[in-house]
Amino acid sequence: MAKERPDTIVMPKKILIERAVYPLVYLVLFFLAADLAAQFILSAELITLPDLKGKSLEAARAELTQKRTALIVLDRQFDTRIERDRIISQEPGAGSRIKANRAVSVIVSEGSENLAVPALVGRSLEWAGQTLKIAGLRKGRVSQIHTPQYAAGRVIAQSPPAEQVVAKTAAVDLLVSQGAREGRYIMPDLIEKSLAPVLQRLKELQFQVTEIHYSYYPGLGPGIIIKQSPVPGYRIQKRNQITLEVSK
Repeated sequence: MAKERPDTIVMPKKILIERAVYPLVYLVLFFLAADLAAQFILSAELITLPDLKGKSLEAARAELTQKRTALIVLDRQFDTRIERDRIISQEPGAGSRIKANRAVSVIVSEGSENLAVPALVGRSLEWAGQTLKIAGLRKGRVSQIHTPQYAAGRVIAQSPPAEQVVAKTAAVDLLVSQGAREGRYIMPDLIEKSLAPVLQRLKELQFQVTEIHYSYYPGLGPGIIIKQSPVPGYRIQKRNQITLEVSK
């Protein structure tokens, strides 16, 4: 008598598909989760750099330490806009995203370049101006007074004084002599006076007769003053020039 074969168990098609698909889905989800976790970890290690320009080294170091980032002084430069020991620039720049534990390089200000003021007293105003320009300084306010101690146009005093250390492009104020104060006189009436004694007297008083013109004048002999400049009554100083017209 022949043995009966057991009936073959036939699994539904739906179950077979589920058994094949689910492992693939789980595998895909696993890799997606791993990728997201890696991105999260990497993003957590990145920091955004603050703007360090104008900050002191102490403040910048403290701020970067909180972000687990070091600070390196790359160079020091003179800068008239940024105070000494404050940061001029940084690399990487503000807003850059970098990994933690990296270093930020900065350039630090040495402040304005310092210069010694040259000695200008006793020099001419023109010479003082050129000297200041060559030295990298500026001519500041120029005041003038009369004094017999210095010739006109000479520097009497300066501020800041000679050898004082100042910042480059600083201004130096100057006090300049106008020479001794001259007296003021009233021009006398010289018309119809004889030329010779008038010249003698003007010379004694240190007035300057710069021009004498001769011309004929009816009714007058030679050597009589017939015209003068400045006119009688005009206020003059000894440096003013006097012109006379005389009969011949």
